[in-house]
Amino acid sequence: MRKSIEKLGDNALYYVEHAGLMGIFLFSCLGKMFTPPYRLYPVVKQIHFIGARSIFIIVVAGGFTGMVLGLQGYYTLQRFGSLDLLGSAVALSLLRELGPVLTALMVIGRAGSAICAEIGIMRSSEQIDALECMAIHPYKYLMVPKFIAGIISLPLLTSIFNVVGILGGYLAAVVLFGVNEGTYFQGMYESVVWDDVEMGIIKSFVFGLIIVWISAAKGYFLHLDRSGAYGAEGVSRITTNAVVLSSVAILGGDYLISAILL
Repeated sequence: MRKSIEKLGDNALYYVEHAGLMGIFLFSCLGKMFTPPYRLYPVVKQIHFIGARSIFIIVVAGGFTGMVLGLQGYYTLQRFGSLDLLGSAVALSLLRELGPVLTALMVIGRAGSAICAEIGIMRSSEQIDALECMAIHPYKYLMVPKFIAGIISLPLLTSIFNVVGILGGYLAAVVLFGVNEGTYFQGMYESVVWDDVEMGIIKSFVFGLIIVWISAAKGYFLHLDRSGAYGAEGVSRITTNAVVLSSVAILGGDYLISAILL
């Protein structure tokens, strides 16, 4: 009984300490964004890595998501004679929820895991310690370009996802099932307002910050992982943890933002 209580207390202390470290890490990186010198090339490089190289998977995921929405919406709304609402159903589902969330999950799998592995390998091979020895702040040099790129890239990728998703819904509803083209876009035009677009934009900004924050912090604090694993095993473990934690944080953040904005 005593050992169980000690283990419970030890776990609680570890997670509280780790949460505090990650919070300090986040605010330190955000503070370093406004500290000179300002370097453009690393930011552009990270935007290319996080944003441009994710376009293909975003287009594919967005197209199939829109087609599924068009397919399911057609069979559901047909029962109630409300096919004129199909366009608005596809657009609102994408703009408010599915677009930001699925884009973030795709970016986590493609870029977030790579960011965590990169920082974790640098920590494991003592490259971060070498930067500190040369008086180069690792937050400013390594983290800030990734944070800026994540905040910029996610809204753009989400916009691409939404546009392709709406076209995918058009393909399924209008081309395959013969829904009137004017009805599809008119319902969308009448129901979608700026608040719906704004909600998706706000979510994408927050999700971009969350992805880079958790992925970079997990790699940076590799040496504090309680498993004690270092090297390849440690990097693989914390990369898996970063992907899982980021995904859960995205879903939880989606609910919180929706609850606040609604």
